[in-house]
Amino acid sequence: MLPAICWAQPETLESRAERTGYEETSRYEDVLGFLNDMARRSGLVRVETFGRTQEGRALPLLILADPPVASPREAAAAGKPVVLFMANIHGGEVEGKEAVQRIARRIAFGDLRALLDRVIVLIAPIYNADGNERIDAANRTAQNGPIGGVGRRENAQGLDLNRDYVKLEAPETRALVRLFARWDPHLTVDLHTTNGSYHGYHLTYSIPLNPNIDPGLLAFHREKMIPAIAKTMLERHRFRTYYYGNFAGPAENRSWRAFDHRPRIGQNYVGFRNRLTILSEAYSYLDFRRRIEVTAALVEEILLFSAARAAEIRQLTRRADEDAVRRGQGPPAPVGIEFEMRPLAEPVEILVGDVVRRKNPRSGRDMTAMVEDKVTPVRMLDYGTFAATRTIPAARAYLFRPESGMRPALEKLIAHGLAVEELTEPCVTDVETFLVGEVRRAARPFQGHHEVRLSGQYRRARMEFPEGTILVRAAQPLSALAFYLLEPESDDGLAAWNFLDSYLEAGRVYPIFRVVEDLKTSSRVVER
Repeated sequence: MLPAICWAQPETLESRAERTGYEETSRYEDVLGFLNDMARRSGLVRVETFGRTQEGRALPLLILADPPVASPREAAAAGKPVVLFMANIHGGEVEGKEAVQRIARRIAFGDLRALLDRVIVLIAPIYNADGNERIDAANRTAQNGPIGGVGRRENAQGLDLNRDYVKLEAPETRALVRLFARWDPHLTVDLHTTNGSYHGYHLTYSIPLNPNIDPGLLAFHREKMIPAIAKTMLERHRFRTYYYGNFAGPAENRSWRAFDHRPRIGQNYVGFRNRLTILSEAYSYLDFRRRIEVTAALVEEILLFSAARAAEIRQLTRRADEDAVRRGQGPPAPVGIEFEMRPLAEPVEILVGDVVRRKNPRSGRDMTAMVEDKVTPVRMLDYGTFAATRTIPAARAYLFRPESGMRPALEKLIAHGLAVEELTEPCVTDVETFLVGEVRRAARPFQGHHEVRLSGQYRRARMEFPEGTILVRAAQPLSALAFYLLEPESDDGLAAWNFLDSYLEAGRVYPIFRVVEDLKTSSRVVER
């Protein structure tokens, strides 16, 4: 349980949003108090911490299980899918934080308790706790409440935590990836709020979008999970939902476009870990109470679906891991290295919404409010998928020498949970080298980095590697993530994020070497 704090406990367990008539969102101490009070009242509830923020705040994790579990080992032994809900990754997007408190209360004390017969539920309700505490009525002013203000998007370092999954520069991100490794949730749900187009949906959602992700997982998302949840959201709750996107182009030729295929984004990153994931986007122009309601409804339906498909979900994720290892042991298969957004085969009807302006009575600023019953279906192309425009053969393994300049790369691989080895004797083997031809650096910084793209040529060579050389084999569950991190031409790898800058000059050989044949050598696991 988290350290006791001073918190005024009402007769019934309520969130700050509920206590204030949805004029305010929960502060950090409100969330801790709510969780601790639940744990005191119910033996099915456990609260632990999974890390600390940049400013030192403990990150709470709520564990709901029947029978109770106190560790990942106990959760694995229970034979149930583990479902993780995380909220408030952006401190101004607050309805997920409120919705998970509501759902947790129903699971522990109300009508959803039976779900724990089939699933184990983890909740990280206030992931960007530092950003949450910067509540100000001047943040996200166009959003339709809460009128008392919200936090800011970034963490205390000024980092967008939903762009940090590859570079792992925030303590919050490193803590979350450790949580992924320890608890190994079969499904992760990341709760957000939109900040864009005026559409006609109460909530939109995204699933993994990179075609390098396990095809069985991608098919399950698009063919089974999302259609079932969208159906019950409309029929049971009367909420309109669709895949996340924004409008693009002129009104007479408008299209609907998804967002980003790279693992720097959470729902793609989790997919690269061979696990199911949904990113939820409550519509920011819906009023605050309704945004909480639609988010809570989505959480409920995801849990009901997961409970009904519990065995299938466990089998699916286990098979994804096994298939990744099998692919790493077989003939090199083509893997995407460049990508483009593609439309669905036929145009679809996308709901265009209407809004009005309303005054925030506390700040005096204009807010933008959805007109819920005024939507117009417009037929347009939906650019909702990505496809590889260029592929290269997958490597059987990667090698790089134990040099000080490669230490950051090694540390990132270990932090991501990849299986990393080091040679215990010298090795001579055939490899593919990459001769750097051009280094293109972004003129503007993003997240404190000038992103890099490389072009060049691959060449075959027979090379000797000394004892201590780092070896990353493709025959492991996270092989697709290893490919994305280590390839020189990757659009979201270690080179792209400047971790290899000292090696990146035209005419130099990229410092990571591709092994394309079966490698037989003596090695040992690098301790974490």
